[in-house]
Amino acid sequence: MHIAFLLLLGSSLARLLTRDQSGTRTAWVVALLAVFGLLYVLGRLLAPAPPPGVWPTARHLAWLGAVSGIWIVLLALAPSATWCAMPLLFAGLHALPARIAVPVVAGLTVLVVVSEVRVSQGALNPNMVVAPPAIAAVATAVLVHLQRQAARQRVLIDDLVRTRRDLAATERWAGILAERARLSTEIHDTLAQSLSSQQMLLQAAERIWQADPDAARRHVGDAAEITSRSLAEARRFVHDLAPADLAERTLAEALTALAQRESGAGLAVVFRLDGTPVPLPERVEAALLRIAQGALANVREHAAATRAALTLTCLDDQISLDVADNGRGFAPDRTPPPGADGVRGHGLPAMRIRARQLGGALTVESTPGEGTVVSAAIPLQGALREATS
Repeated sequence: MHIAFLLLLGSSLARLLTRDQSGTRTAWVVALLAVFGLLYVLGRLLAPAPPPGVWPTARHLAWLGAVSGIWIVLLALAPSATWCAMPLLFAGLHALPARIAVPVVAGLTVLVVVSEVRVSQGALNPNMVVAPPAIAAVATAVLVHLQRQAARQRVLIDDLVRTRRDLAATERWAGILAERARLSTEIHDTLAQSLSSQQMLLQAAERIWQADPDAARRHVGDAAEITSRSLAEARRFVHDLAPADLAERTLAEALTALAQRESGAGLAVVFRLDGTPVPLPERVEAALLRIAQGALANVREHAAATRAALTLTCLDDQISLDVADNGRGFAPDRTPPPGADGVRGHGLPAMRIRARQLGGALTVESTPGEGTVVSAAIPLQGALREATS
């Protein structure tokens, strides 16, 4: 548009010098054309048009009024300035709202028609009356349509930005909930179970302190050992590392050590390995170890069992962990009621979440009076993909 204005301004000047020469007035018109062009260029630099949909500044309105006033004077002095109307039409429509720009364009168009008719010679050419309004109408329709399209695009962009912001907030909240679930599961499988074991041992030591001091001291010693392991777990948990049992052991060795620790005080736990172990990512090994810890914690606290077995089975397409006991059992379709400490009944959901996060599943088979078997199956394909990702 700016290049078109400069070209039309040059064309008007050329026509003035070749056809509309009128002595002294020509020099004034040339000077006025120069001022007109300079004001147009300076205005674009010093008083730029506002963004679409924003009301123009007072400086821009003053510039638009000044160039329009000079153009009207030029139109009266030199009809060749008629051709500079088109860039002014675009400038006015671009800067002003449609309800104001359309009357302004209509007024400029009337001035163009009057100027063309005034300098016409001979019979009136109908094109002088019809062409300027037609061109102005087409230009007005196109630019008003573009303004409306731009307004709709701004609304769509605002909606998109708002939707993206809401989606980001939703994803952030989902991440917070997922992290809360992870933390609650970790705390339940480590600190909460350790504190529960310590409480049971210390209560047992208190009951037999007078009758059997040696047994009471052993209970206290076991509680102290659990405290040390819990402290190590807590430190590694803070640093988001693998369980302490897996720091320098394989999964099979860690499960063997877990079975040995859980044995005693009326409960014998054994570990069996079926198949050849394959390298697994730390996340999978940690999940299986936590599931074993949670299942044995339930056995110790709820099952009243005397024997339990940990079985790690390595197949071609999956790895599974079974925890079986000969305890009192329960009805799997009934959720165990929460206890007074508020953490009972959280173990099985936590184990299911761990298995599901790895693409596996956890099943519970139990009958009242006939013991319980908790099985976690993890597909090796997903586990190995996790290891290589």
